[in-house]
Amino acid sequence: MGKPYCAAIVLAGGKGSRMGTSIHKQYLMMAGKPVLFYSLKAFQDSDLIDEIFLVAGAGEEEYCRKNFVEKYGMSKVGAVISGGSERYHSVWNGLQKVGGEGYVFIHDGARPFVDQGMIRRVFEEVQLHKACVAGMPVKDTIKIADEHCNVAGTPDRSTLWAVQTPQVFEAGLIKKAYGMLMKEEGRRHVTDDAGVVEEMLHYPVKLVRGSYENIKITTPDDLTAGEALAHRLGI
Repeated sequence: MGKPYCAAIVLAGGKGSRMGTSIHKQYLMMAGKPVLFYSLKAFQDSDLIDEIFLVAGAGEEEYCRKNFVEKYGMSKVGAVISGGSERYHSVWNGLQKVGGEGYVFIHDGARPFVDQGMIRRVFEEVQLHKACVAGMPVKDTIKIADEHCNVAGTPDRSTLWAVQTPQVFEAGLIKKAYGMLMKEEGRRHVTDDAGVVEEMLHYPVKLVRGSYENIKITTPDDLTAGEALAHRLGI
């Protein structure tokens, strides 16, 4: 039996308001390349990924096609798709291009340090569990705050993980969950793809070790840290 079909949906429609720049965070330069380049390159180079669907901000499809797909020879990109007003709209648009078989990797284009080991780990786990997400145990003590910024509780740190991407699912499972979400649009609050599966299907999602280096570039400090990390990793 051959390897199952695997598609990667790479989300590149974030506005980056916390970056304090008019340029979207995924287009900013980091160690000589745009932030988005690195995650696209990781999926392009993976022997597990058959096809990439790049979801760009509305009106930026041609920019992404010229400046990423064509410029860097991202031959696995099967389509550049228009994103929506919210992240879940963008994922839903990407899922429309994916068939009902195989597995779907959903990744934020602002996480440039996804690597081949991580891609393989989530691939191995999703075949067993149908739904899994990359993440890492938190290092800090976490406090729950009330509306006055007083401590309302301290959860057990040993049970807490910081969730990352890629988040990987059996294609039929994630399409069903998102289809249900879209029918109830505005009545559910979810912030990641695992949350959609948990909320809509009550299906268990497996946590898989990602990397503490798998940071999301959101603020200027992240970009500075990412620049140093890229040089240290030699990418």
